[in-house]
Amino acid sequence: MRDVLWQIWLNCGYFLTVAASGFFLYKLCAPFVRPRNGRFWRVLLFLTLAGSTGMVIWIGDPNLLYTLPAFFALFLLSTRGDRIGRVAVCIILFCLEMSVCALLDTYVERINRNALYDVLVRLARPLVFGPLWLLLRRRLPREPVVLSRRLWKLVLGLAAMPLCALIAVVLLTFRRYDSIEVNTVAMYQGMVVLPFVFLTSLVLLFAILILADHERLEQANRLAGLREVYYQGLRQQETQVRRLRHDLRNHLTAVRGFLEQGDEQGAIGYLDQIAGSPALRGTRRLCENEAANAVLTAKAEAMEREGVAADFAVFLPRDLPVADMDLCALLGNALDNAIEGSRGAGERRITIRCKADKGLFMLRVENTLGGAVQPDLATTKTDKAAHGFGIPGMREIAERYGGTLDAGVRDNGFELVVCLPLAGQAETL
Repeated sequence: MRDVLWQIWLNCGYFLTVAASGFFLYKLCAPFVRPRNGRFWRVLLFLTLAGSTGMVIWIGDPNLLYTLPAFFALFLLSTRGDRIGRVAVCIILFCLEMSVCALLDTYVERINRNALYDVLVRLARPLVFGPLWLLLRRRLPREPVVLSRRLWKLVLGLAAMPLCALIAVVLLTFRRYDSIEVNTVAMYQGMVVLPFVFLTSLVLLFAILILADHERLEQANRLAGLREVYYQGLRQQETQVRRLRHDLRNHLTAVRGFLEQGDEQGAIGYLDQIAGSPALRGTRRLCENEAANAVLTAKAEAMEREGVAADFAVFLPRDLPVADMDLCALLGNALDNAIEGSRGAGERRITIRCKADKGLFMLRVENTLGGAVQPDLATTKTDKAAHGFGIPGMREIAERYGGTLDAGVRDNGFELVVCLPLAGQAETL
């Protein structure tokens, strides 16, 4: 009876330690990837992280080979966003987790071979991952980090180093069971390489945070440039208004002169000229969001210069859970494509519909398609960092937020549709 109770206690303790390790790893993972929408995917990600810590990983044992494909498949299945970024984070977390498991399972056995071995290695896992998360949690951001495709590729290349080192020390030492000399070399090799894998994985996580901070600063600078252009236009209009007020007496005198001479058409023409002044048209306000309004007004002026009729219906609140630079990229690239595609058309008209409602950001741009000019859709499919203001491509942004983008030519017109889920938004904005 005592043995049965002891086994029950051990099994319960095993599941508790696995759950605790999964909890700490999930908390550590949350700032770097976004789970798919829905409780099922969050539970699947938690079970993936927790279940893999329950694997016994010895140096020279093939368990790592069986764990790796399952871990990668489930991790990528339960997360969303940039594919390269998810693969990079998956590799880093796998190396971090497996290096700890391999160290504990291999070297605790050499220290203690009695019946307490299983208890020690099970308890040691959450005792490593728990303090690790507690030490890092103040440094970790609340929202998942955002990097450009170029930086994620850099992180992915760096993440290959600890992965190759882990595979080399765990899988390629399988001959240690056949030779005492190989076993000795494998043990010494593991004592050096596995801590290196663990520390390298931690450094890579910190590197992602540093790169994300750098990316935010760059985006802030680019957005500041956009706003500067917008406010320069406002200052010019204010200057024109002051000049118009200063010259108002002269304008009235000129109109009176036309009327005294009986030249009514001249007076009407002069009044029309004054009415057409930008100072009297007022400041455009196409939506409440400052970043979006800056881009839309700039593009509206560009369309006016090209003789394009524009129909704007944009309903965006002041605050959106979408980075200002991403919002500018979506609107700016969409309108650039529409303007380019309309060149050569008899009657150039662009329609833009954009709103944030019921937890979704929806953007639709349509235009009349010119006979000879086709829209350049490259900015919707690739990371074209050099486009315009040096902003990322629309396709990349849509994938990063777990949304969709559809663009093409339909019914002799160009249509582009973007739909992004807005995390944390109220049912109706």
